Amino acid sequence: MKKWATIMVVAISGVVLTACSSNETKAKTVKDTSWSKVEKDKTLTVATSGTLFPSSYYNDKNELNGYDVDIAKEVGKRLGVEVVFKEYNVDGQIASINRNEADFAANDFGLSKERAKKFSLSVPIKYSFDSMIVRKSDDSGIHSLEDLKGKKAAGEPNTSYMKIAEKYGATPVTYDNATNDQYLTDVANGRTDVILNDYYLQKMSVAALPDIPVKILEDVYFNANHTGFLFVKDHKALKAKVDAALKEMQKDGTLKKISEAYFQTDVSVKPKQEIKETVSAD
Repeated sequence: MKKWATIMVVAISGVVLTACSSNETKAKTVKDTSWSKVEKDKTLTVATSGTLFPSSYYNDKNELNGYDVDIAKEVGKRLGVEVVFKEYNVDGQIASINRNEADFAANDFGLSKERAKKFSLSVPIKYSFDSMIVRKSDDSGIHSLEDLKGKKAAGEPNTSYMKIAEKYGATPVTYDNATNDQYLTDVANGRTDVILNDYYLQKMSVAALPDIPVKILEDVYFNANHTGFLFVKDHKALKAKVDAALKEMQKDGTLKKISEAYFQTDVSVKPKQEIKETVSAD
């Protein structure tokens, strides 16, 4: 009986060792080809919207440009590959990198701790904070975040901004990849009351469309943040290459130059404003 028991233990141990060995071999054979594929194809595919001024939009010549777009183009240049852009709404951009249809997403994405659980995040390319666009005539009846209760908040579905608005009791009015003039016009005519978004994006949007009677609500700022590019969680090789290029661009002043062209200020460094209020989208 003891001999049989010994044989059984040896046999079971052998199965366990074989299984472990098989798993270890499998783990070793799974390689991160995210950079080698780009290098081989000489193409870097970037997901973006083409509708988010001034990060990703079409100019008067019908050319795709913007802060995130120009930085992505410069990264490609420094890596020696062609950059190809594919346009989607926010959900589509996320899906495209998860399906490996794009190598990374570039569309003013916040580099939050929550997002870091699902994606690899680049080094920051923009520092900012959040604000609200309201009607000029009456501030849409909003003087604080608490006043969002009962208001109609405009934005794309499933963004952190819409989640914050809903958290404070606003009714969401969602759009699918709409342009800035549509968003601002709807606030002005009362179809909606407020837009929560990045301060610098809102500042540029309002300045670009001065005939629409809306404004940024003064001194109601929250959520100091930084933005960058999103990668598949395991695509560390590609992220490392992109990060190295971004750090070079920061060091040699290229990020500052691109930033000032779009924002008239250097958003590649932390802002002077002290933003004390932090609001979770959860």
